[in-house]
Amino acid sequence: MKDVLNSGLREKFISSAKKSKILVRSCRNCHTLILETMVYCTKCQNNKFDVIELDGIGKVITFTIHAVPPEGFDDVESYAWVVFSIEGAPIRVSGFLPGIKSPSDLPIGSKVKVAGFDEKHGLVIKKF
Repeated sequence: MKDVLNSGLREKFISSAKKSKILVRSCRNCHTLILETMVYCTKCQNNKFDVIELDGIGKVITFTIHAVPPEGFDDVESYAWVVFSIEGAPIRVSGFLPGIKSPSDLPIGSKVKVAGFDEKHGLVIKKF
């Protein structure tokens, strides 16, 4: 049963990403927002949630550039794995941003937006 639930959440997360949104949970007890992957509220330990979509727009907090992609990622020349904060919410998300070759291509604080989901690369983002 748990695998079915996780599979359903994964499909909802992917569907939201394809609409440039981020799927999150809102605790029914204290209304804390958390990523949909969390099972318990990080503030009150409740396990009852409402699922909501947030706009997938945010600011870059940190990133790692892969100038020489690892095996299996040879479909891209270079990319950054980016951690960004979602506007208007205390949520941080990570994603794949292709085409980044140097730190000057993506200054900290740059605006990014969810651009979709790729089975190989995961959450795809772009500069906004």
